Amino acid sequence: MTSMPNPTMPPEWAPQDRVWMAFPVPGYSLGETAEEADEARTTWAAVANACAAFEPVTVVVDPAEASAAQKLLDPEVEIVEAPLDDAWMRDIGPTFVHTADGSVAGVDWVFNGWGQSDWATWDNDERIGSLVCDVAGVPRIASDLVNEGGGIHVDGTGLVLATETVQLGPGRNDSWAKEQVEAELARTIGATEVFWLPRGLARDYERYGTRGHVDIVTAFTSPGRVLLHAQQSPEHPDFELSQSFRRLLADRFEVVDIPAPATLRDTEGWVDWSYVNHLVVNDGVITCSFDDPHDAEAVAILREAYPGRSVVTVDARPLFARGGGVHCITQQQPSPR
Repeated sequence: MTSMPNPTMPPEWAPQDRVWMAFPVPGYSLGETAEEADEARTTWAAVANACAAFEPVTVVVDPAEASAAQKLLDPEVEIVEAPLDDAWMRDIGPTFVHTADGSVAGVDWVFNGWGQSDWATWDNDERIGSLVCDVAGVPRIASDLVNEGGGIHVDGTGLVLATETVQLGPGRNDSWAKEQVEAELARTIGATEVFWLPRGLARDYERYGTRGHVDIVTAFTSPGRVLLHAQQSPEHPDFELSQSFRRLLADRFEVVDIPAPATLRDTEGWVDWSYVNHLVVNDGVITCSFDDPHDAEAVAILREAYPGRSVVTVDARPLFARGGGVHCITQQQPSPR
């Protein structure tokens, strides 16, 4: 495995050089009809174009989708062609870190389709972490840990949020003890402490879920301060989960509730729509909206959490219908320190 002296993962609010994304490909993301495909392409492009108003954006595009991507993406967005299985750059791409001299490197986790999910393929996607490091011109830190970027969140001081059903769950790192995972997070992203949540939101354990990604549950907004997805309705299975997460987090952090959307169900069941799943960019925040009564309140909370940044919304219902949100389809590359 590649070794780098004392790597540290900066928080998302640190200065950034670029946002990386992938463009949806035929299959689950594009759906079964032309209308579903148009919806997916348009939504992914809307996120890329929103980010491009704040900083450079590079989108990895499967050659089969190059023409569609060029029509929808802002001309300022850079396109890199490569075969893809899916379009969740947070999970398939590298996690960027600072090395001891302040330069940037990329941690290339093992990606295996969110724990070898029976519906997923990953022959192409498992190569994207290395590809992005090459295109970005940064050293690659190889890791044997099966992990996804959506499964961790950091505050920049060495504290990492993780979920026991992800890094320690079936199909990912079956033979690893918790101490081994923590040691690998220390080696690769400079973790000095891992704060473990026992699980994630309810829908995330259904067939197309990640089985507990932390980035729809809670997120640091500064050291010692977290936003928490707070389900308000006792009818929803996430209501009790939110309360249990709050009790755990409040023992250690200042917790700011960001109410879950008022919408409780979609055509598939209980939703896991989450405003926590936002991306911080230079001078801005790109966040999910849902044409929901709580959208405006969420924007106000995010403005307060990230003072001085513009908050831009993108309708994320097509993203969550496919398994994620704005944070899930993006990956920030920090500036050298």
